[in-house]
Amino acid sequence: MESIRSLLGKKVELKISGYKVPVIGELVDLGSDILVLFSETRYIYVPIHHVQQLKLSQDGDDASPGDMEPLVDHNHISYRKMLMNSRGIFTEIGLGGHDPLYGYLTSIMNDYFIFFSPLYHSVYIPLHHVKYLCPLPPSMTPFSLNQHLLQVQQPAVPLSRTLDQQLEKFQNELVIFDLGESPLKAGLLKKVNNRMIELVEAGGTTILLHSDHIKSIHLP
Repeated sequence: MESIRSLLGKKVELKISGYKVPVIGELVDLGSDILVLFSETRYIYVPIHHVQQLKLSQDGDDASPGDMEPLVDHNHISYRKMLMNSRGIFTEIGLGGHDPLYGYLTSIMNDYFIFFSPLYHSVYIPLHHVKYLCPLPPSMTPFSLNQHLLQVQQPAVPLSRTLDQQLEKFQNELVIFDLGESPLKAGLLKKVNNRMIELVEAGGTTILLHSDHIKSIHLP
């Protein structure tokens, strides 16, 4: 960690797993398992286990936050504490490989959290698959929806402590994994056993998936 700490206050180039284009900005804070980058006009929070490469940037443009205060508390910051402090704040979440999710973090469980998206409603996201989080200003809302029309909803299904237990509650339900990025990741969740998921896709073919490789779950 000392090698990362030596870059605090400096402009860096950060490559995050799941993304081809690096993020450039000032490294402004560092916790036990998360780092904070100020890039352009926002703070970006990256779990350290998704840092593929970090180096001093050769870009000469200024990326200092100046007087722009972060939206979440950085005191003794950690990944879980950052999640807790982000509840109720309009947030962008990157899961890698596709467009980010926009919405509100509502509940945090042992190894996953629930994120309310106006497009997907309740999305169940494993903690270890989040590539970055970016809390957005209070003046912003998803898709510029009027605040009084935007109602954050809690999941209809009772929450379990772990994601595998939650998946078991979805047996015999239609589910969509990874925001539907693949047609083979949507269908009837037939069975969950020892972290293996038995999914029946639209054509009737049974597909086996391991829960460790599921980045998100939501019900249509």
